[in-house]
Amino acid sequence: MQAGLRMTMPTLAVLRAFLADPLCERYGLELCELAGLPSGTLYPILARLEQVGWVESRWEEPEAHVAEGRPRRRYYRVTTDGAQQAREAIARARRQRVPGWVAGPAGGLP
Repeated sequence: MQAGLRMTMPTLAVLRAFLADPLCERYGLELCELAGLPSGTLYPILARLEQVGWVESRWEEPEAHVAEGRPRRRYYRVTTDGAQQAREAIARARRQRVPGWVAGPAGGLP
């Protein structure tokens, strides 16, 4: 685990959402739904994960959101190193039987 990255239950929920399909880019509100978190909880977690290199982000091209008449989306993707670190963090949480731990689909890890 990177120094300064607290592994909270919400952080674990975000990591599980990314690991459901590690190659898939996801936008913020999609991650809110997958992790079961409000945006005010999700976005600070994404910023911390990006800061330590576990997640990368990019803004979508303007043509996409203009054509669909919606706000511009920022897409997030777990990095290769981030996916490995996330798997290890989730495994540690399971071993420690963290209070409040709720396994994801099929017991947690995909």
